[in-house]
Amino acid sequence: MTAGDTVVRLEDFLDHVRRGEVITGGSPQAAFMHVASQEALRITARLNTGYRTPEEIRALMSELTGRRVPESFLVFPPIYSEFGKNLLIGERVFINIGCRFQDTGGVTIGDDTLIGHGCTVTTLNHAVDPNRRGDITPAAVHIGRKVWLGAGVTIVPGVSIGDGAIVGAGSVVTKDVPPDTIVAGVPARILRETGYQAI
Repeated sequence: MTAGDTVVRLEDFLDHVRRGEVITGGSPQAAFMHVASQEALRITARLNTGYRTPEEIRALMSELTGRRVPESFLVFPPIYSEFGKNLLIGERVFINIGCRFQDTGGVTIGDDTLIGHGCTVTTLNHAVDPNRRGDITPAAVHIGRKVWLGAGVTIVPGVSIGDGAIVGAGSVVTKDVPPDTIVAGVPARILRETGYQAI
């Protein structure tokens, strides 16, 4: 994609955000991000309009992410993503109705994970300085294997959720969650261990 006289390739952009480098307002990277978001919005509009078979949904999700999603992946639309190409989905993942993924900074969802309806995963922060508010800092979110996110969970940028963890409905996750623990609240706090190990 072209931003002014500068050509930004997808891989270059992804390398930029993987390094956690600022996306400066008005930069070629910011222009690339906005062009890419239009493609993601177009695809999700098709995905969320009318009934789609599971096969059609997987085809559209593969188009959105730029890679083939597993045959075992299941989602109940609507689903929203403002970028798509930095969303990695494992085997046997289930995403319930109305989830939102701000995946520009990178969202990884591990195998056998369940995501309850209305969850929001964010990966971008704006600058605190009001004169630089258009600058964006990416920070990836990693959701491990066999995780269960209850309904209406919000995950903020840079958080990792360990394998086997459970996040209670309505929680806001602001820091890493250890494996095999149950967290809940605003902000989410550890309640106890699950008593099971995600193997």
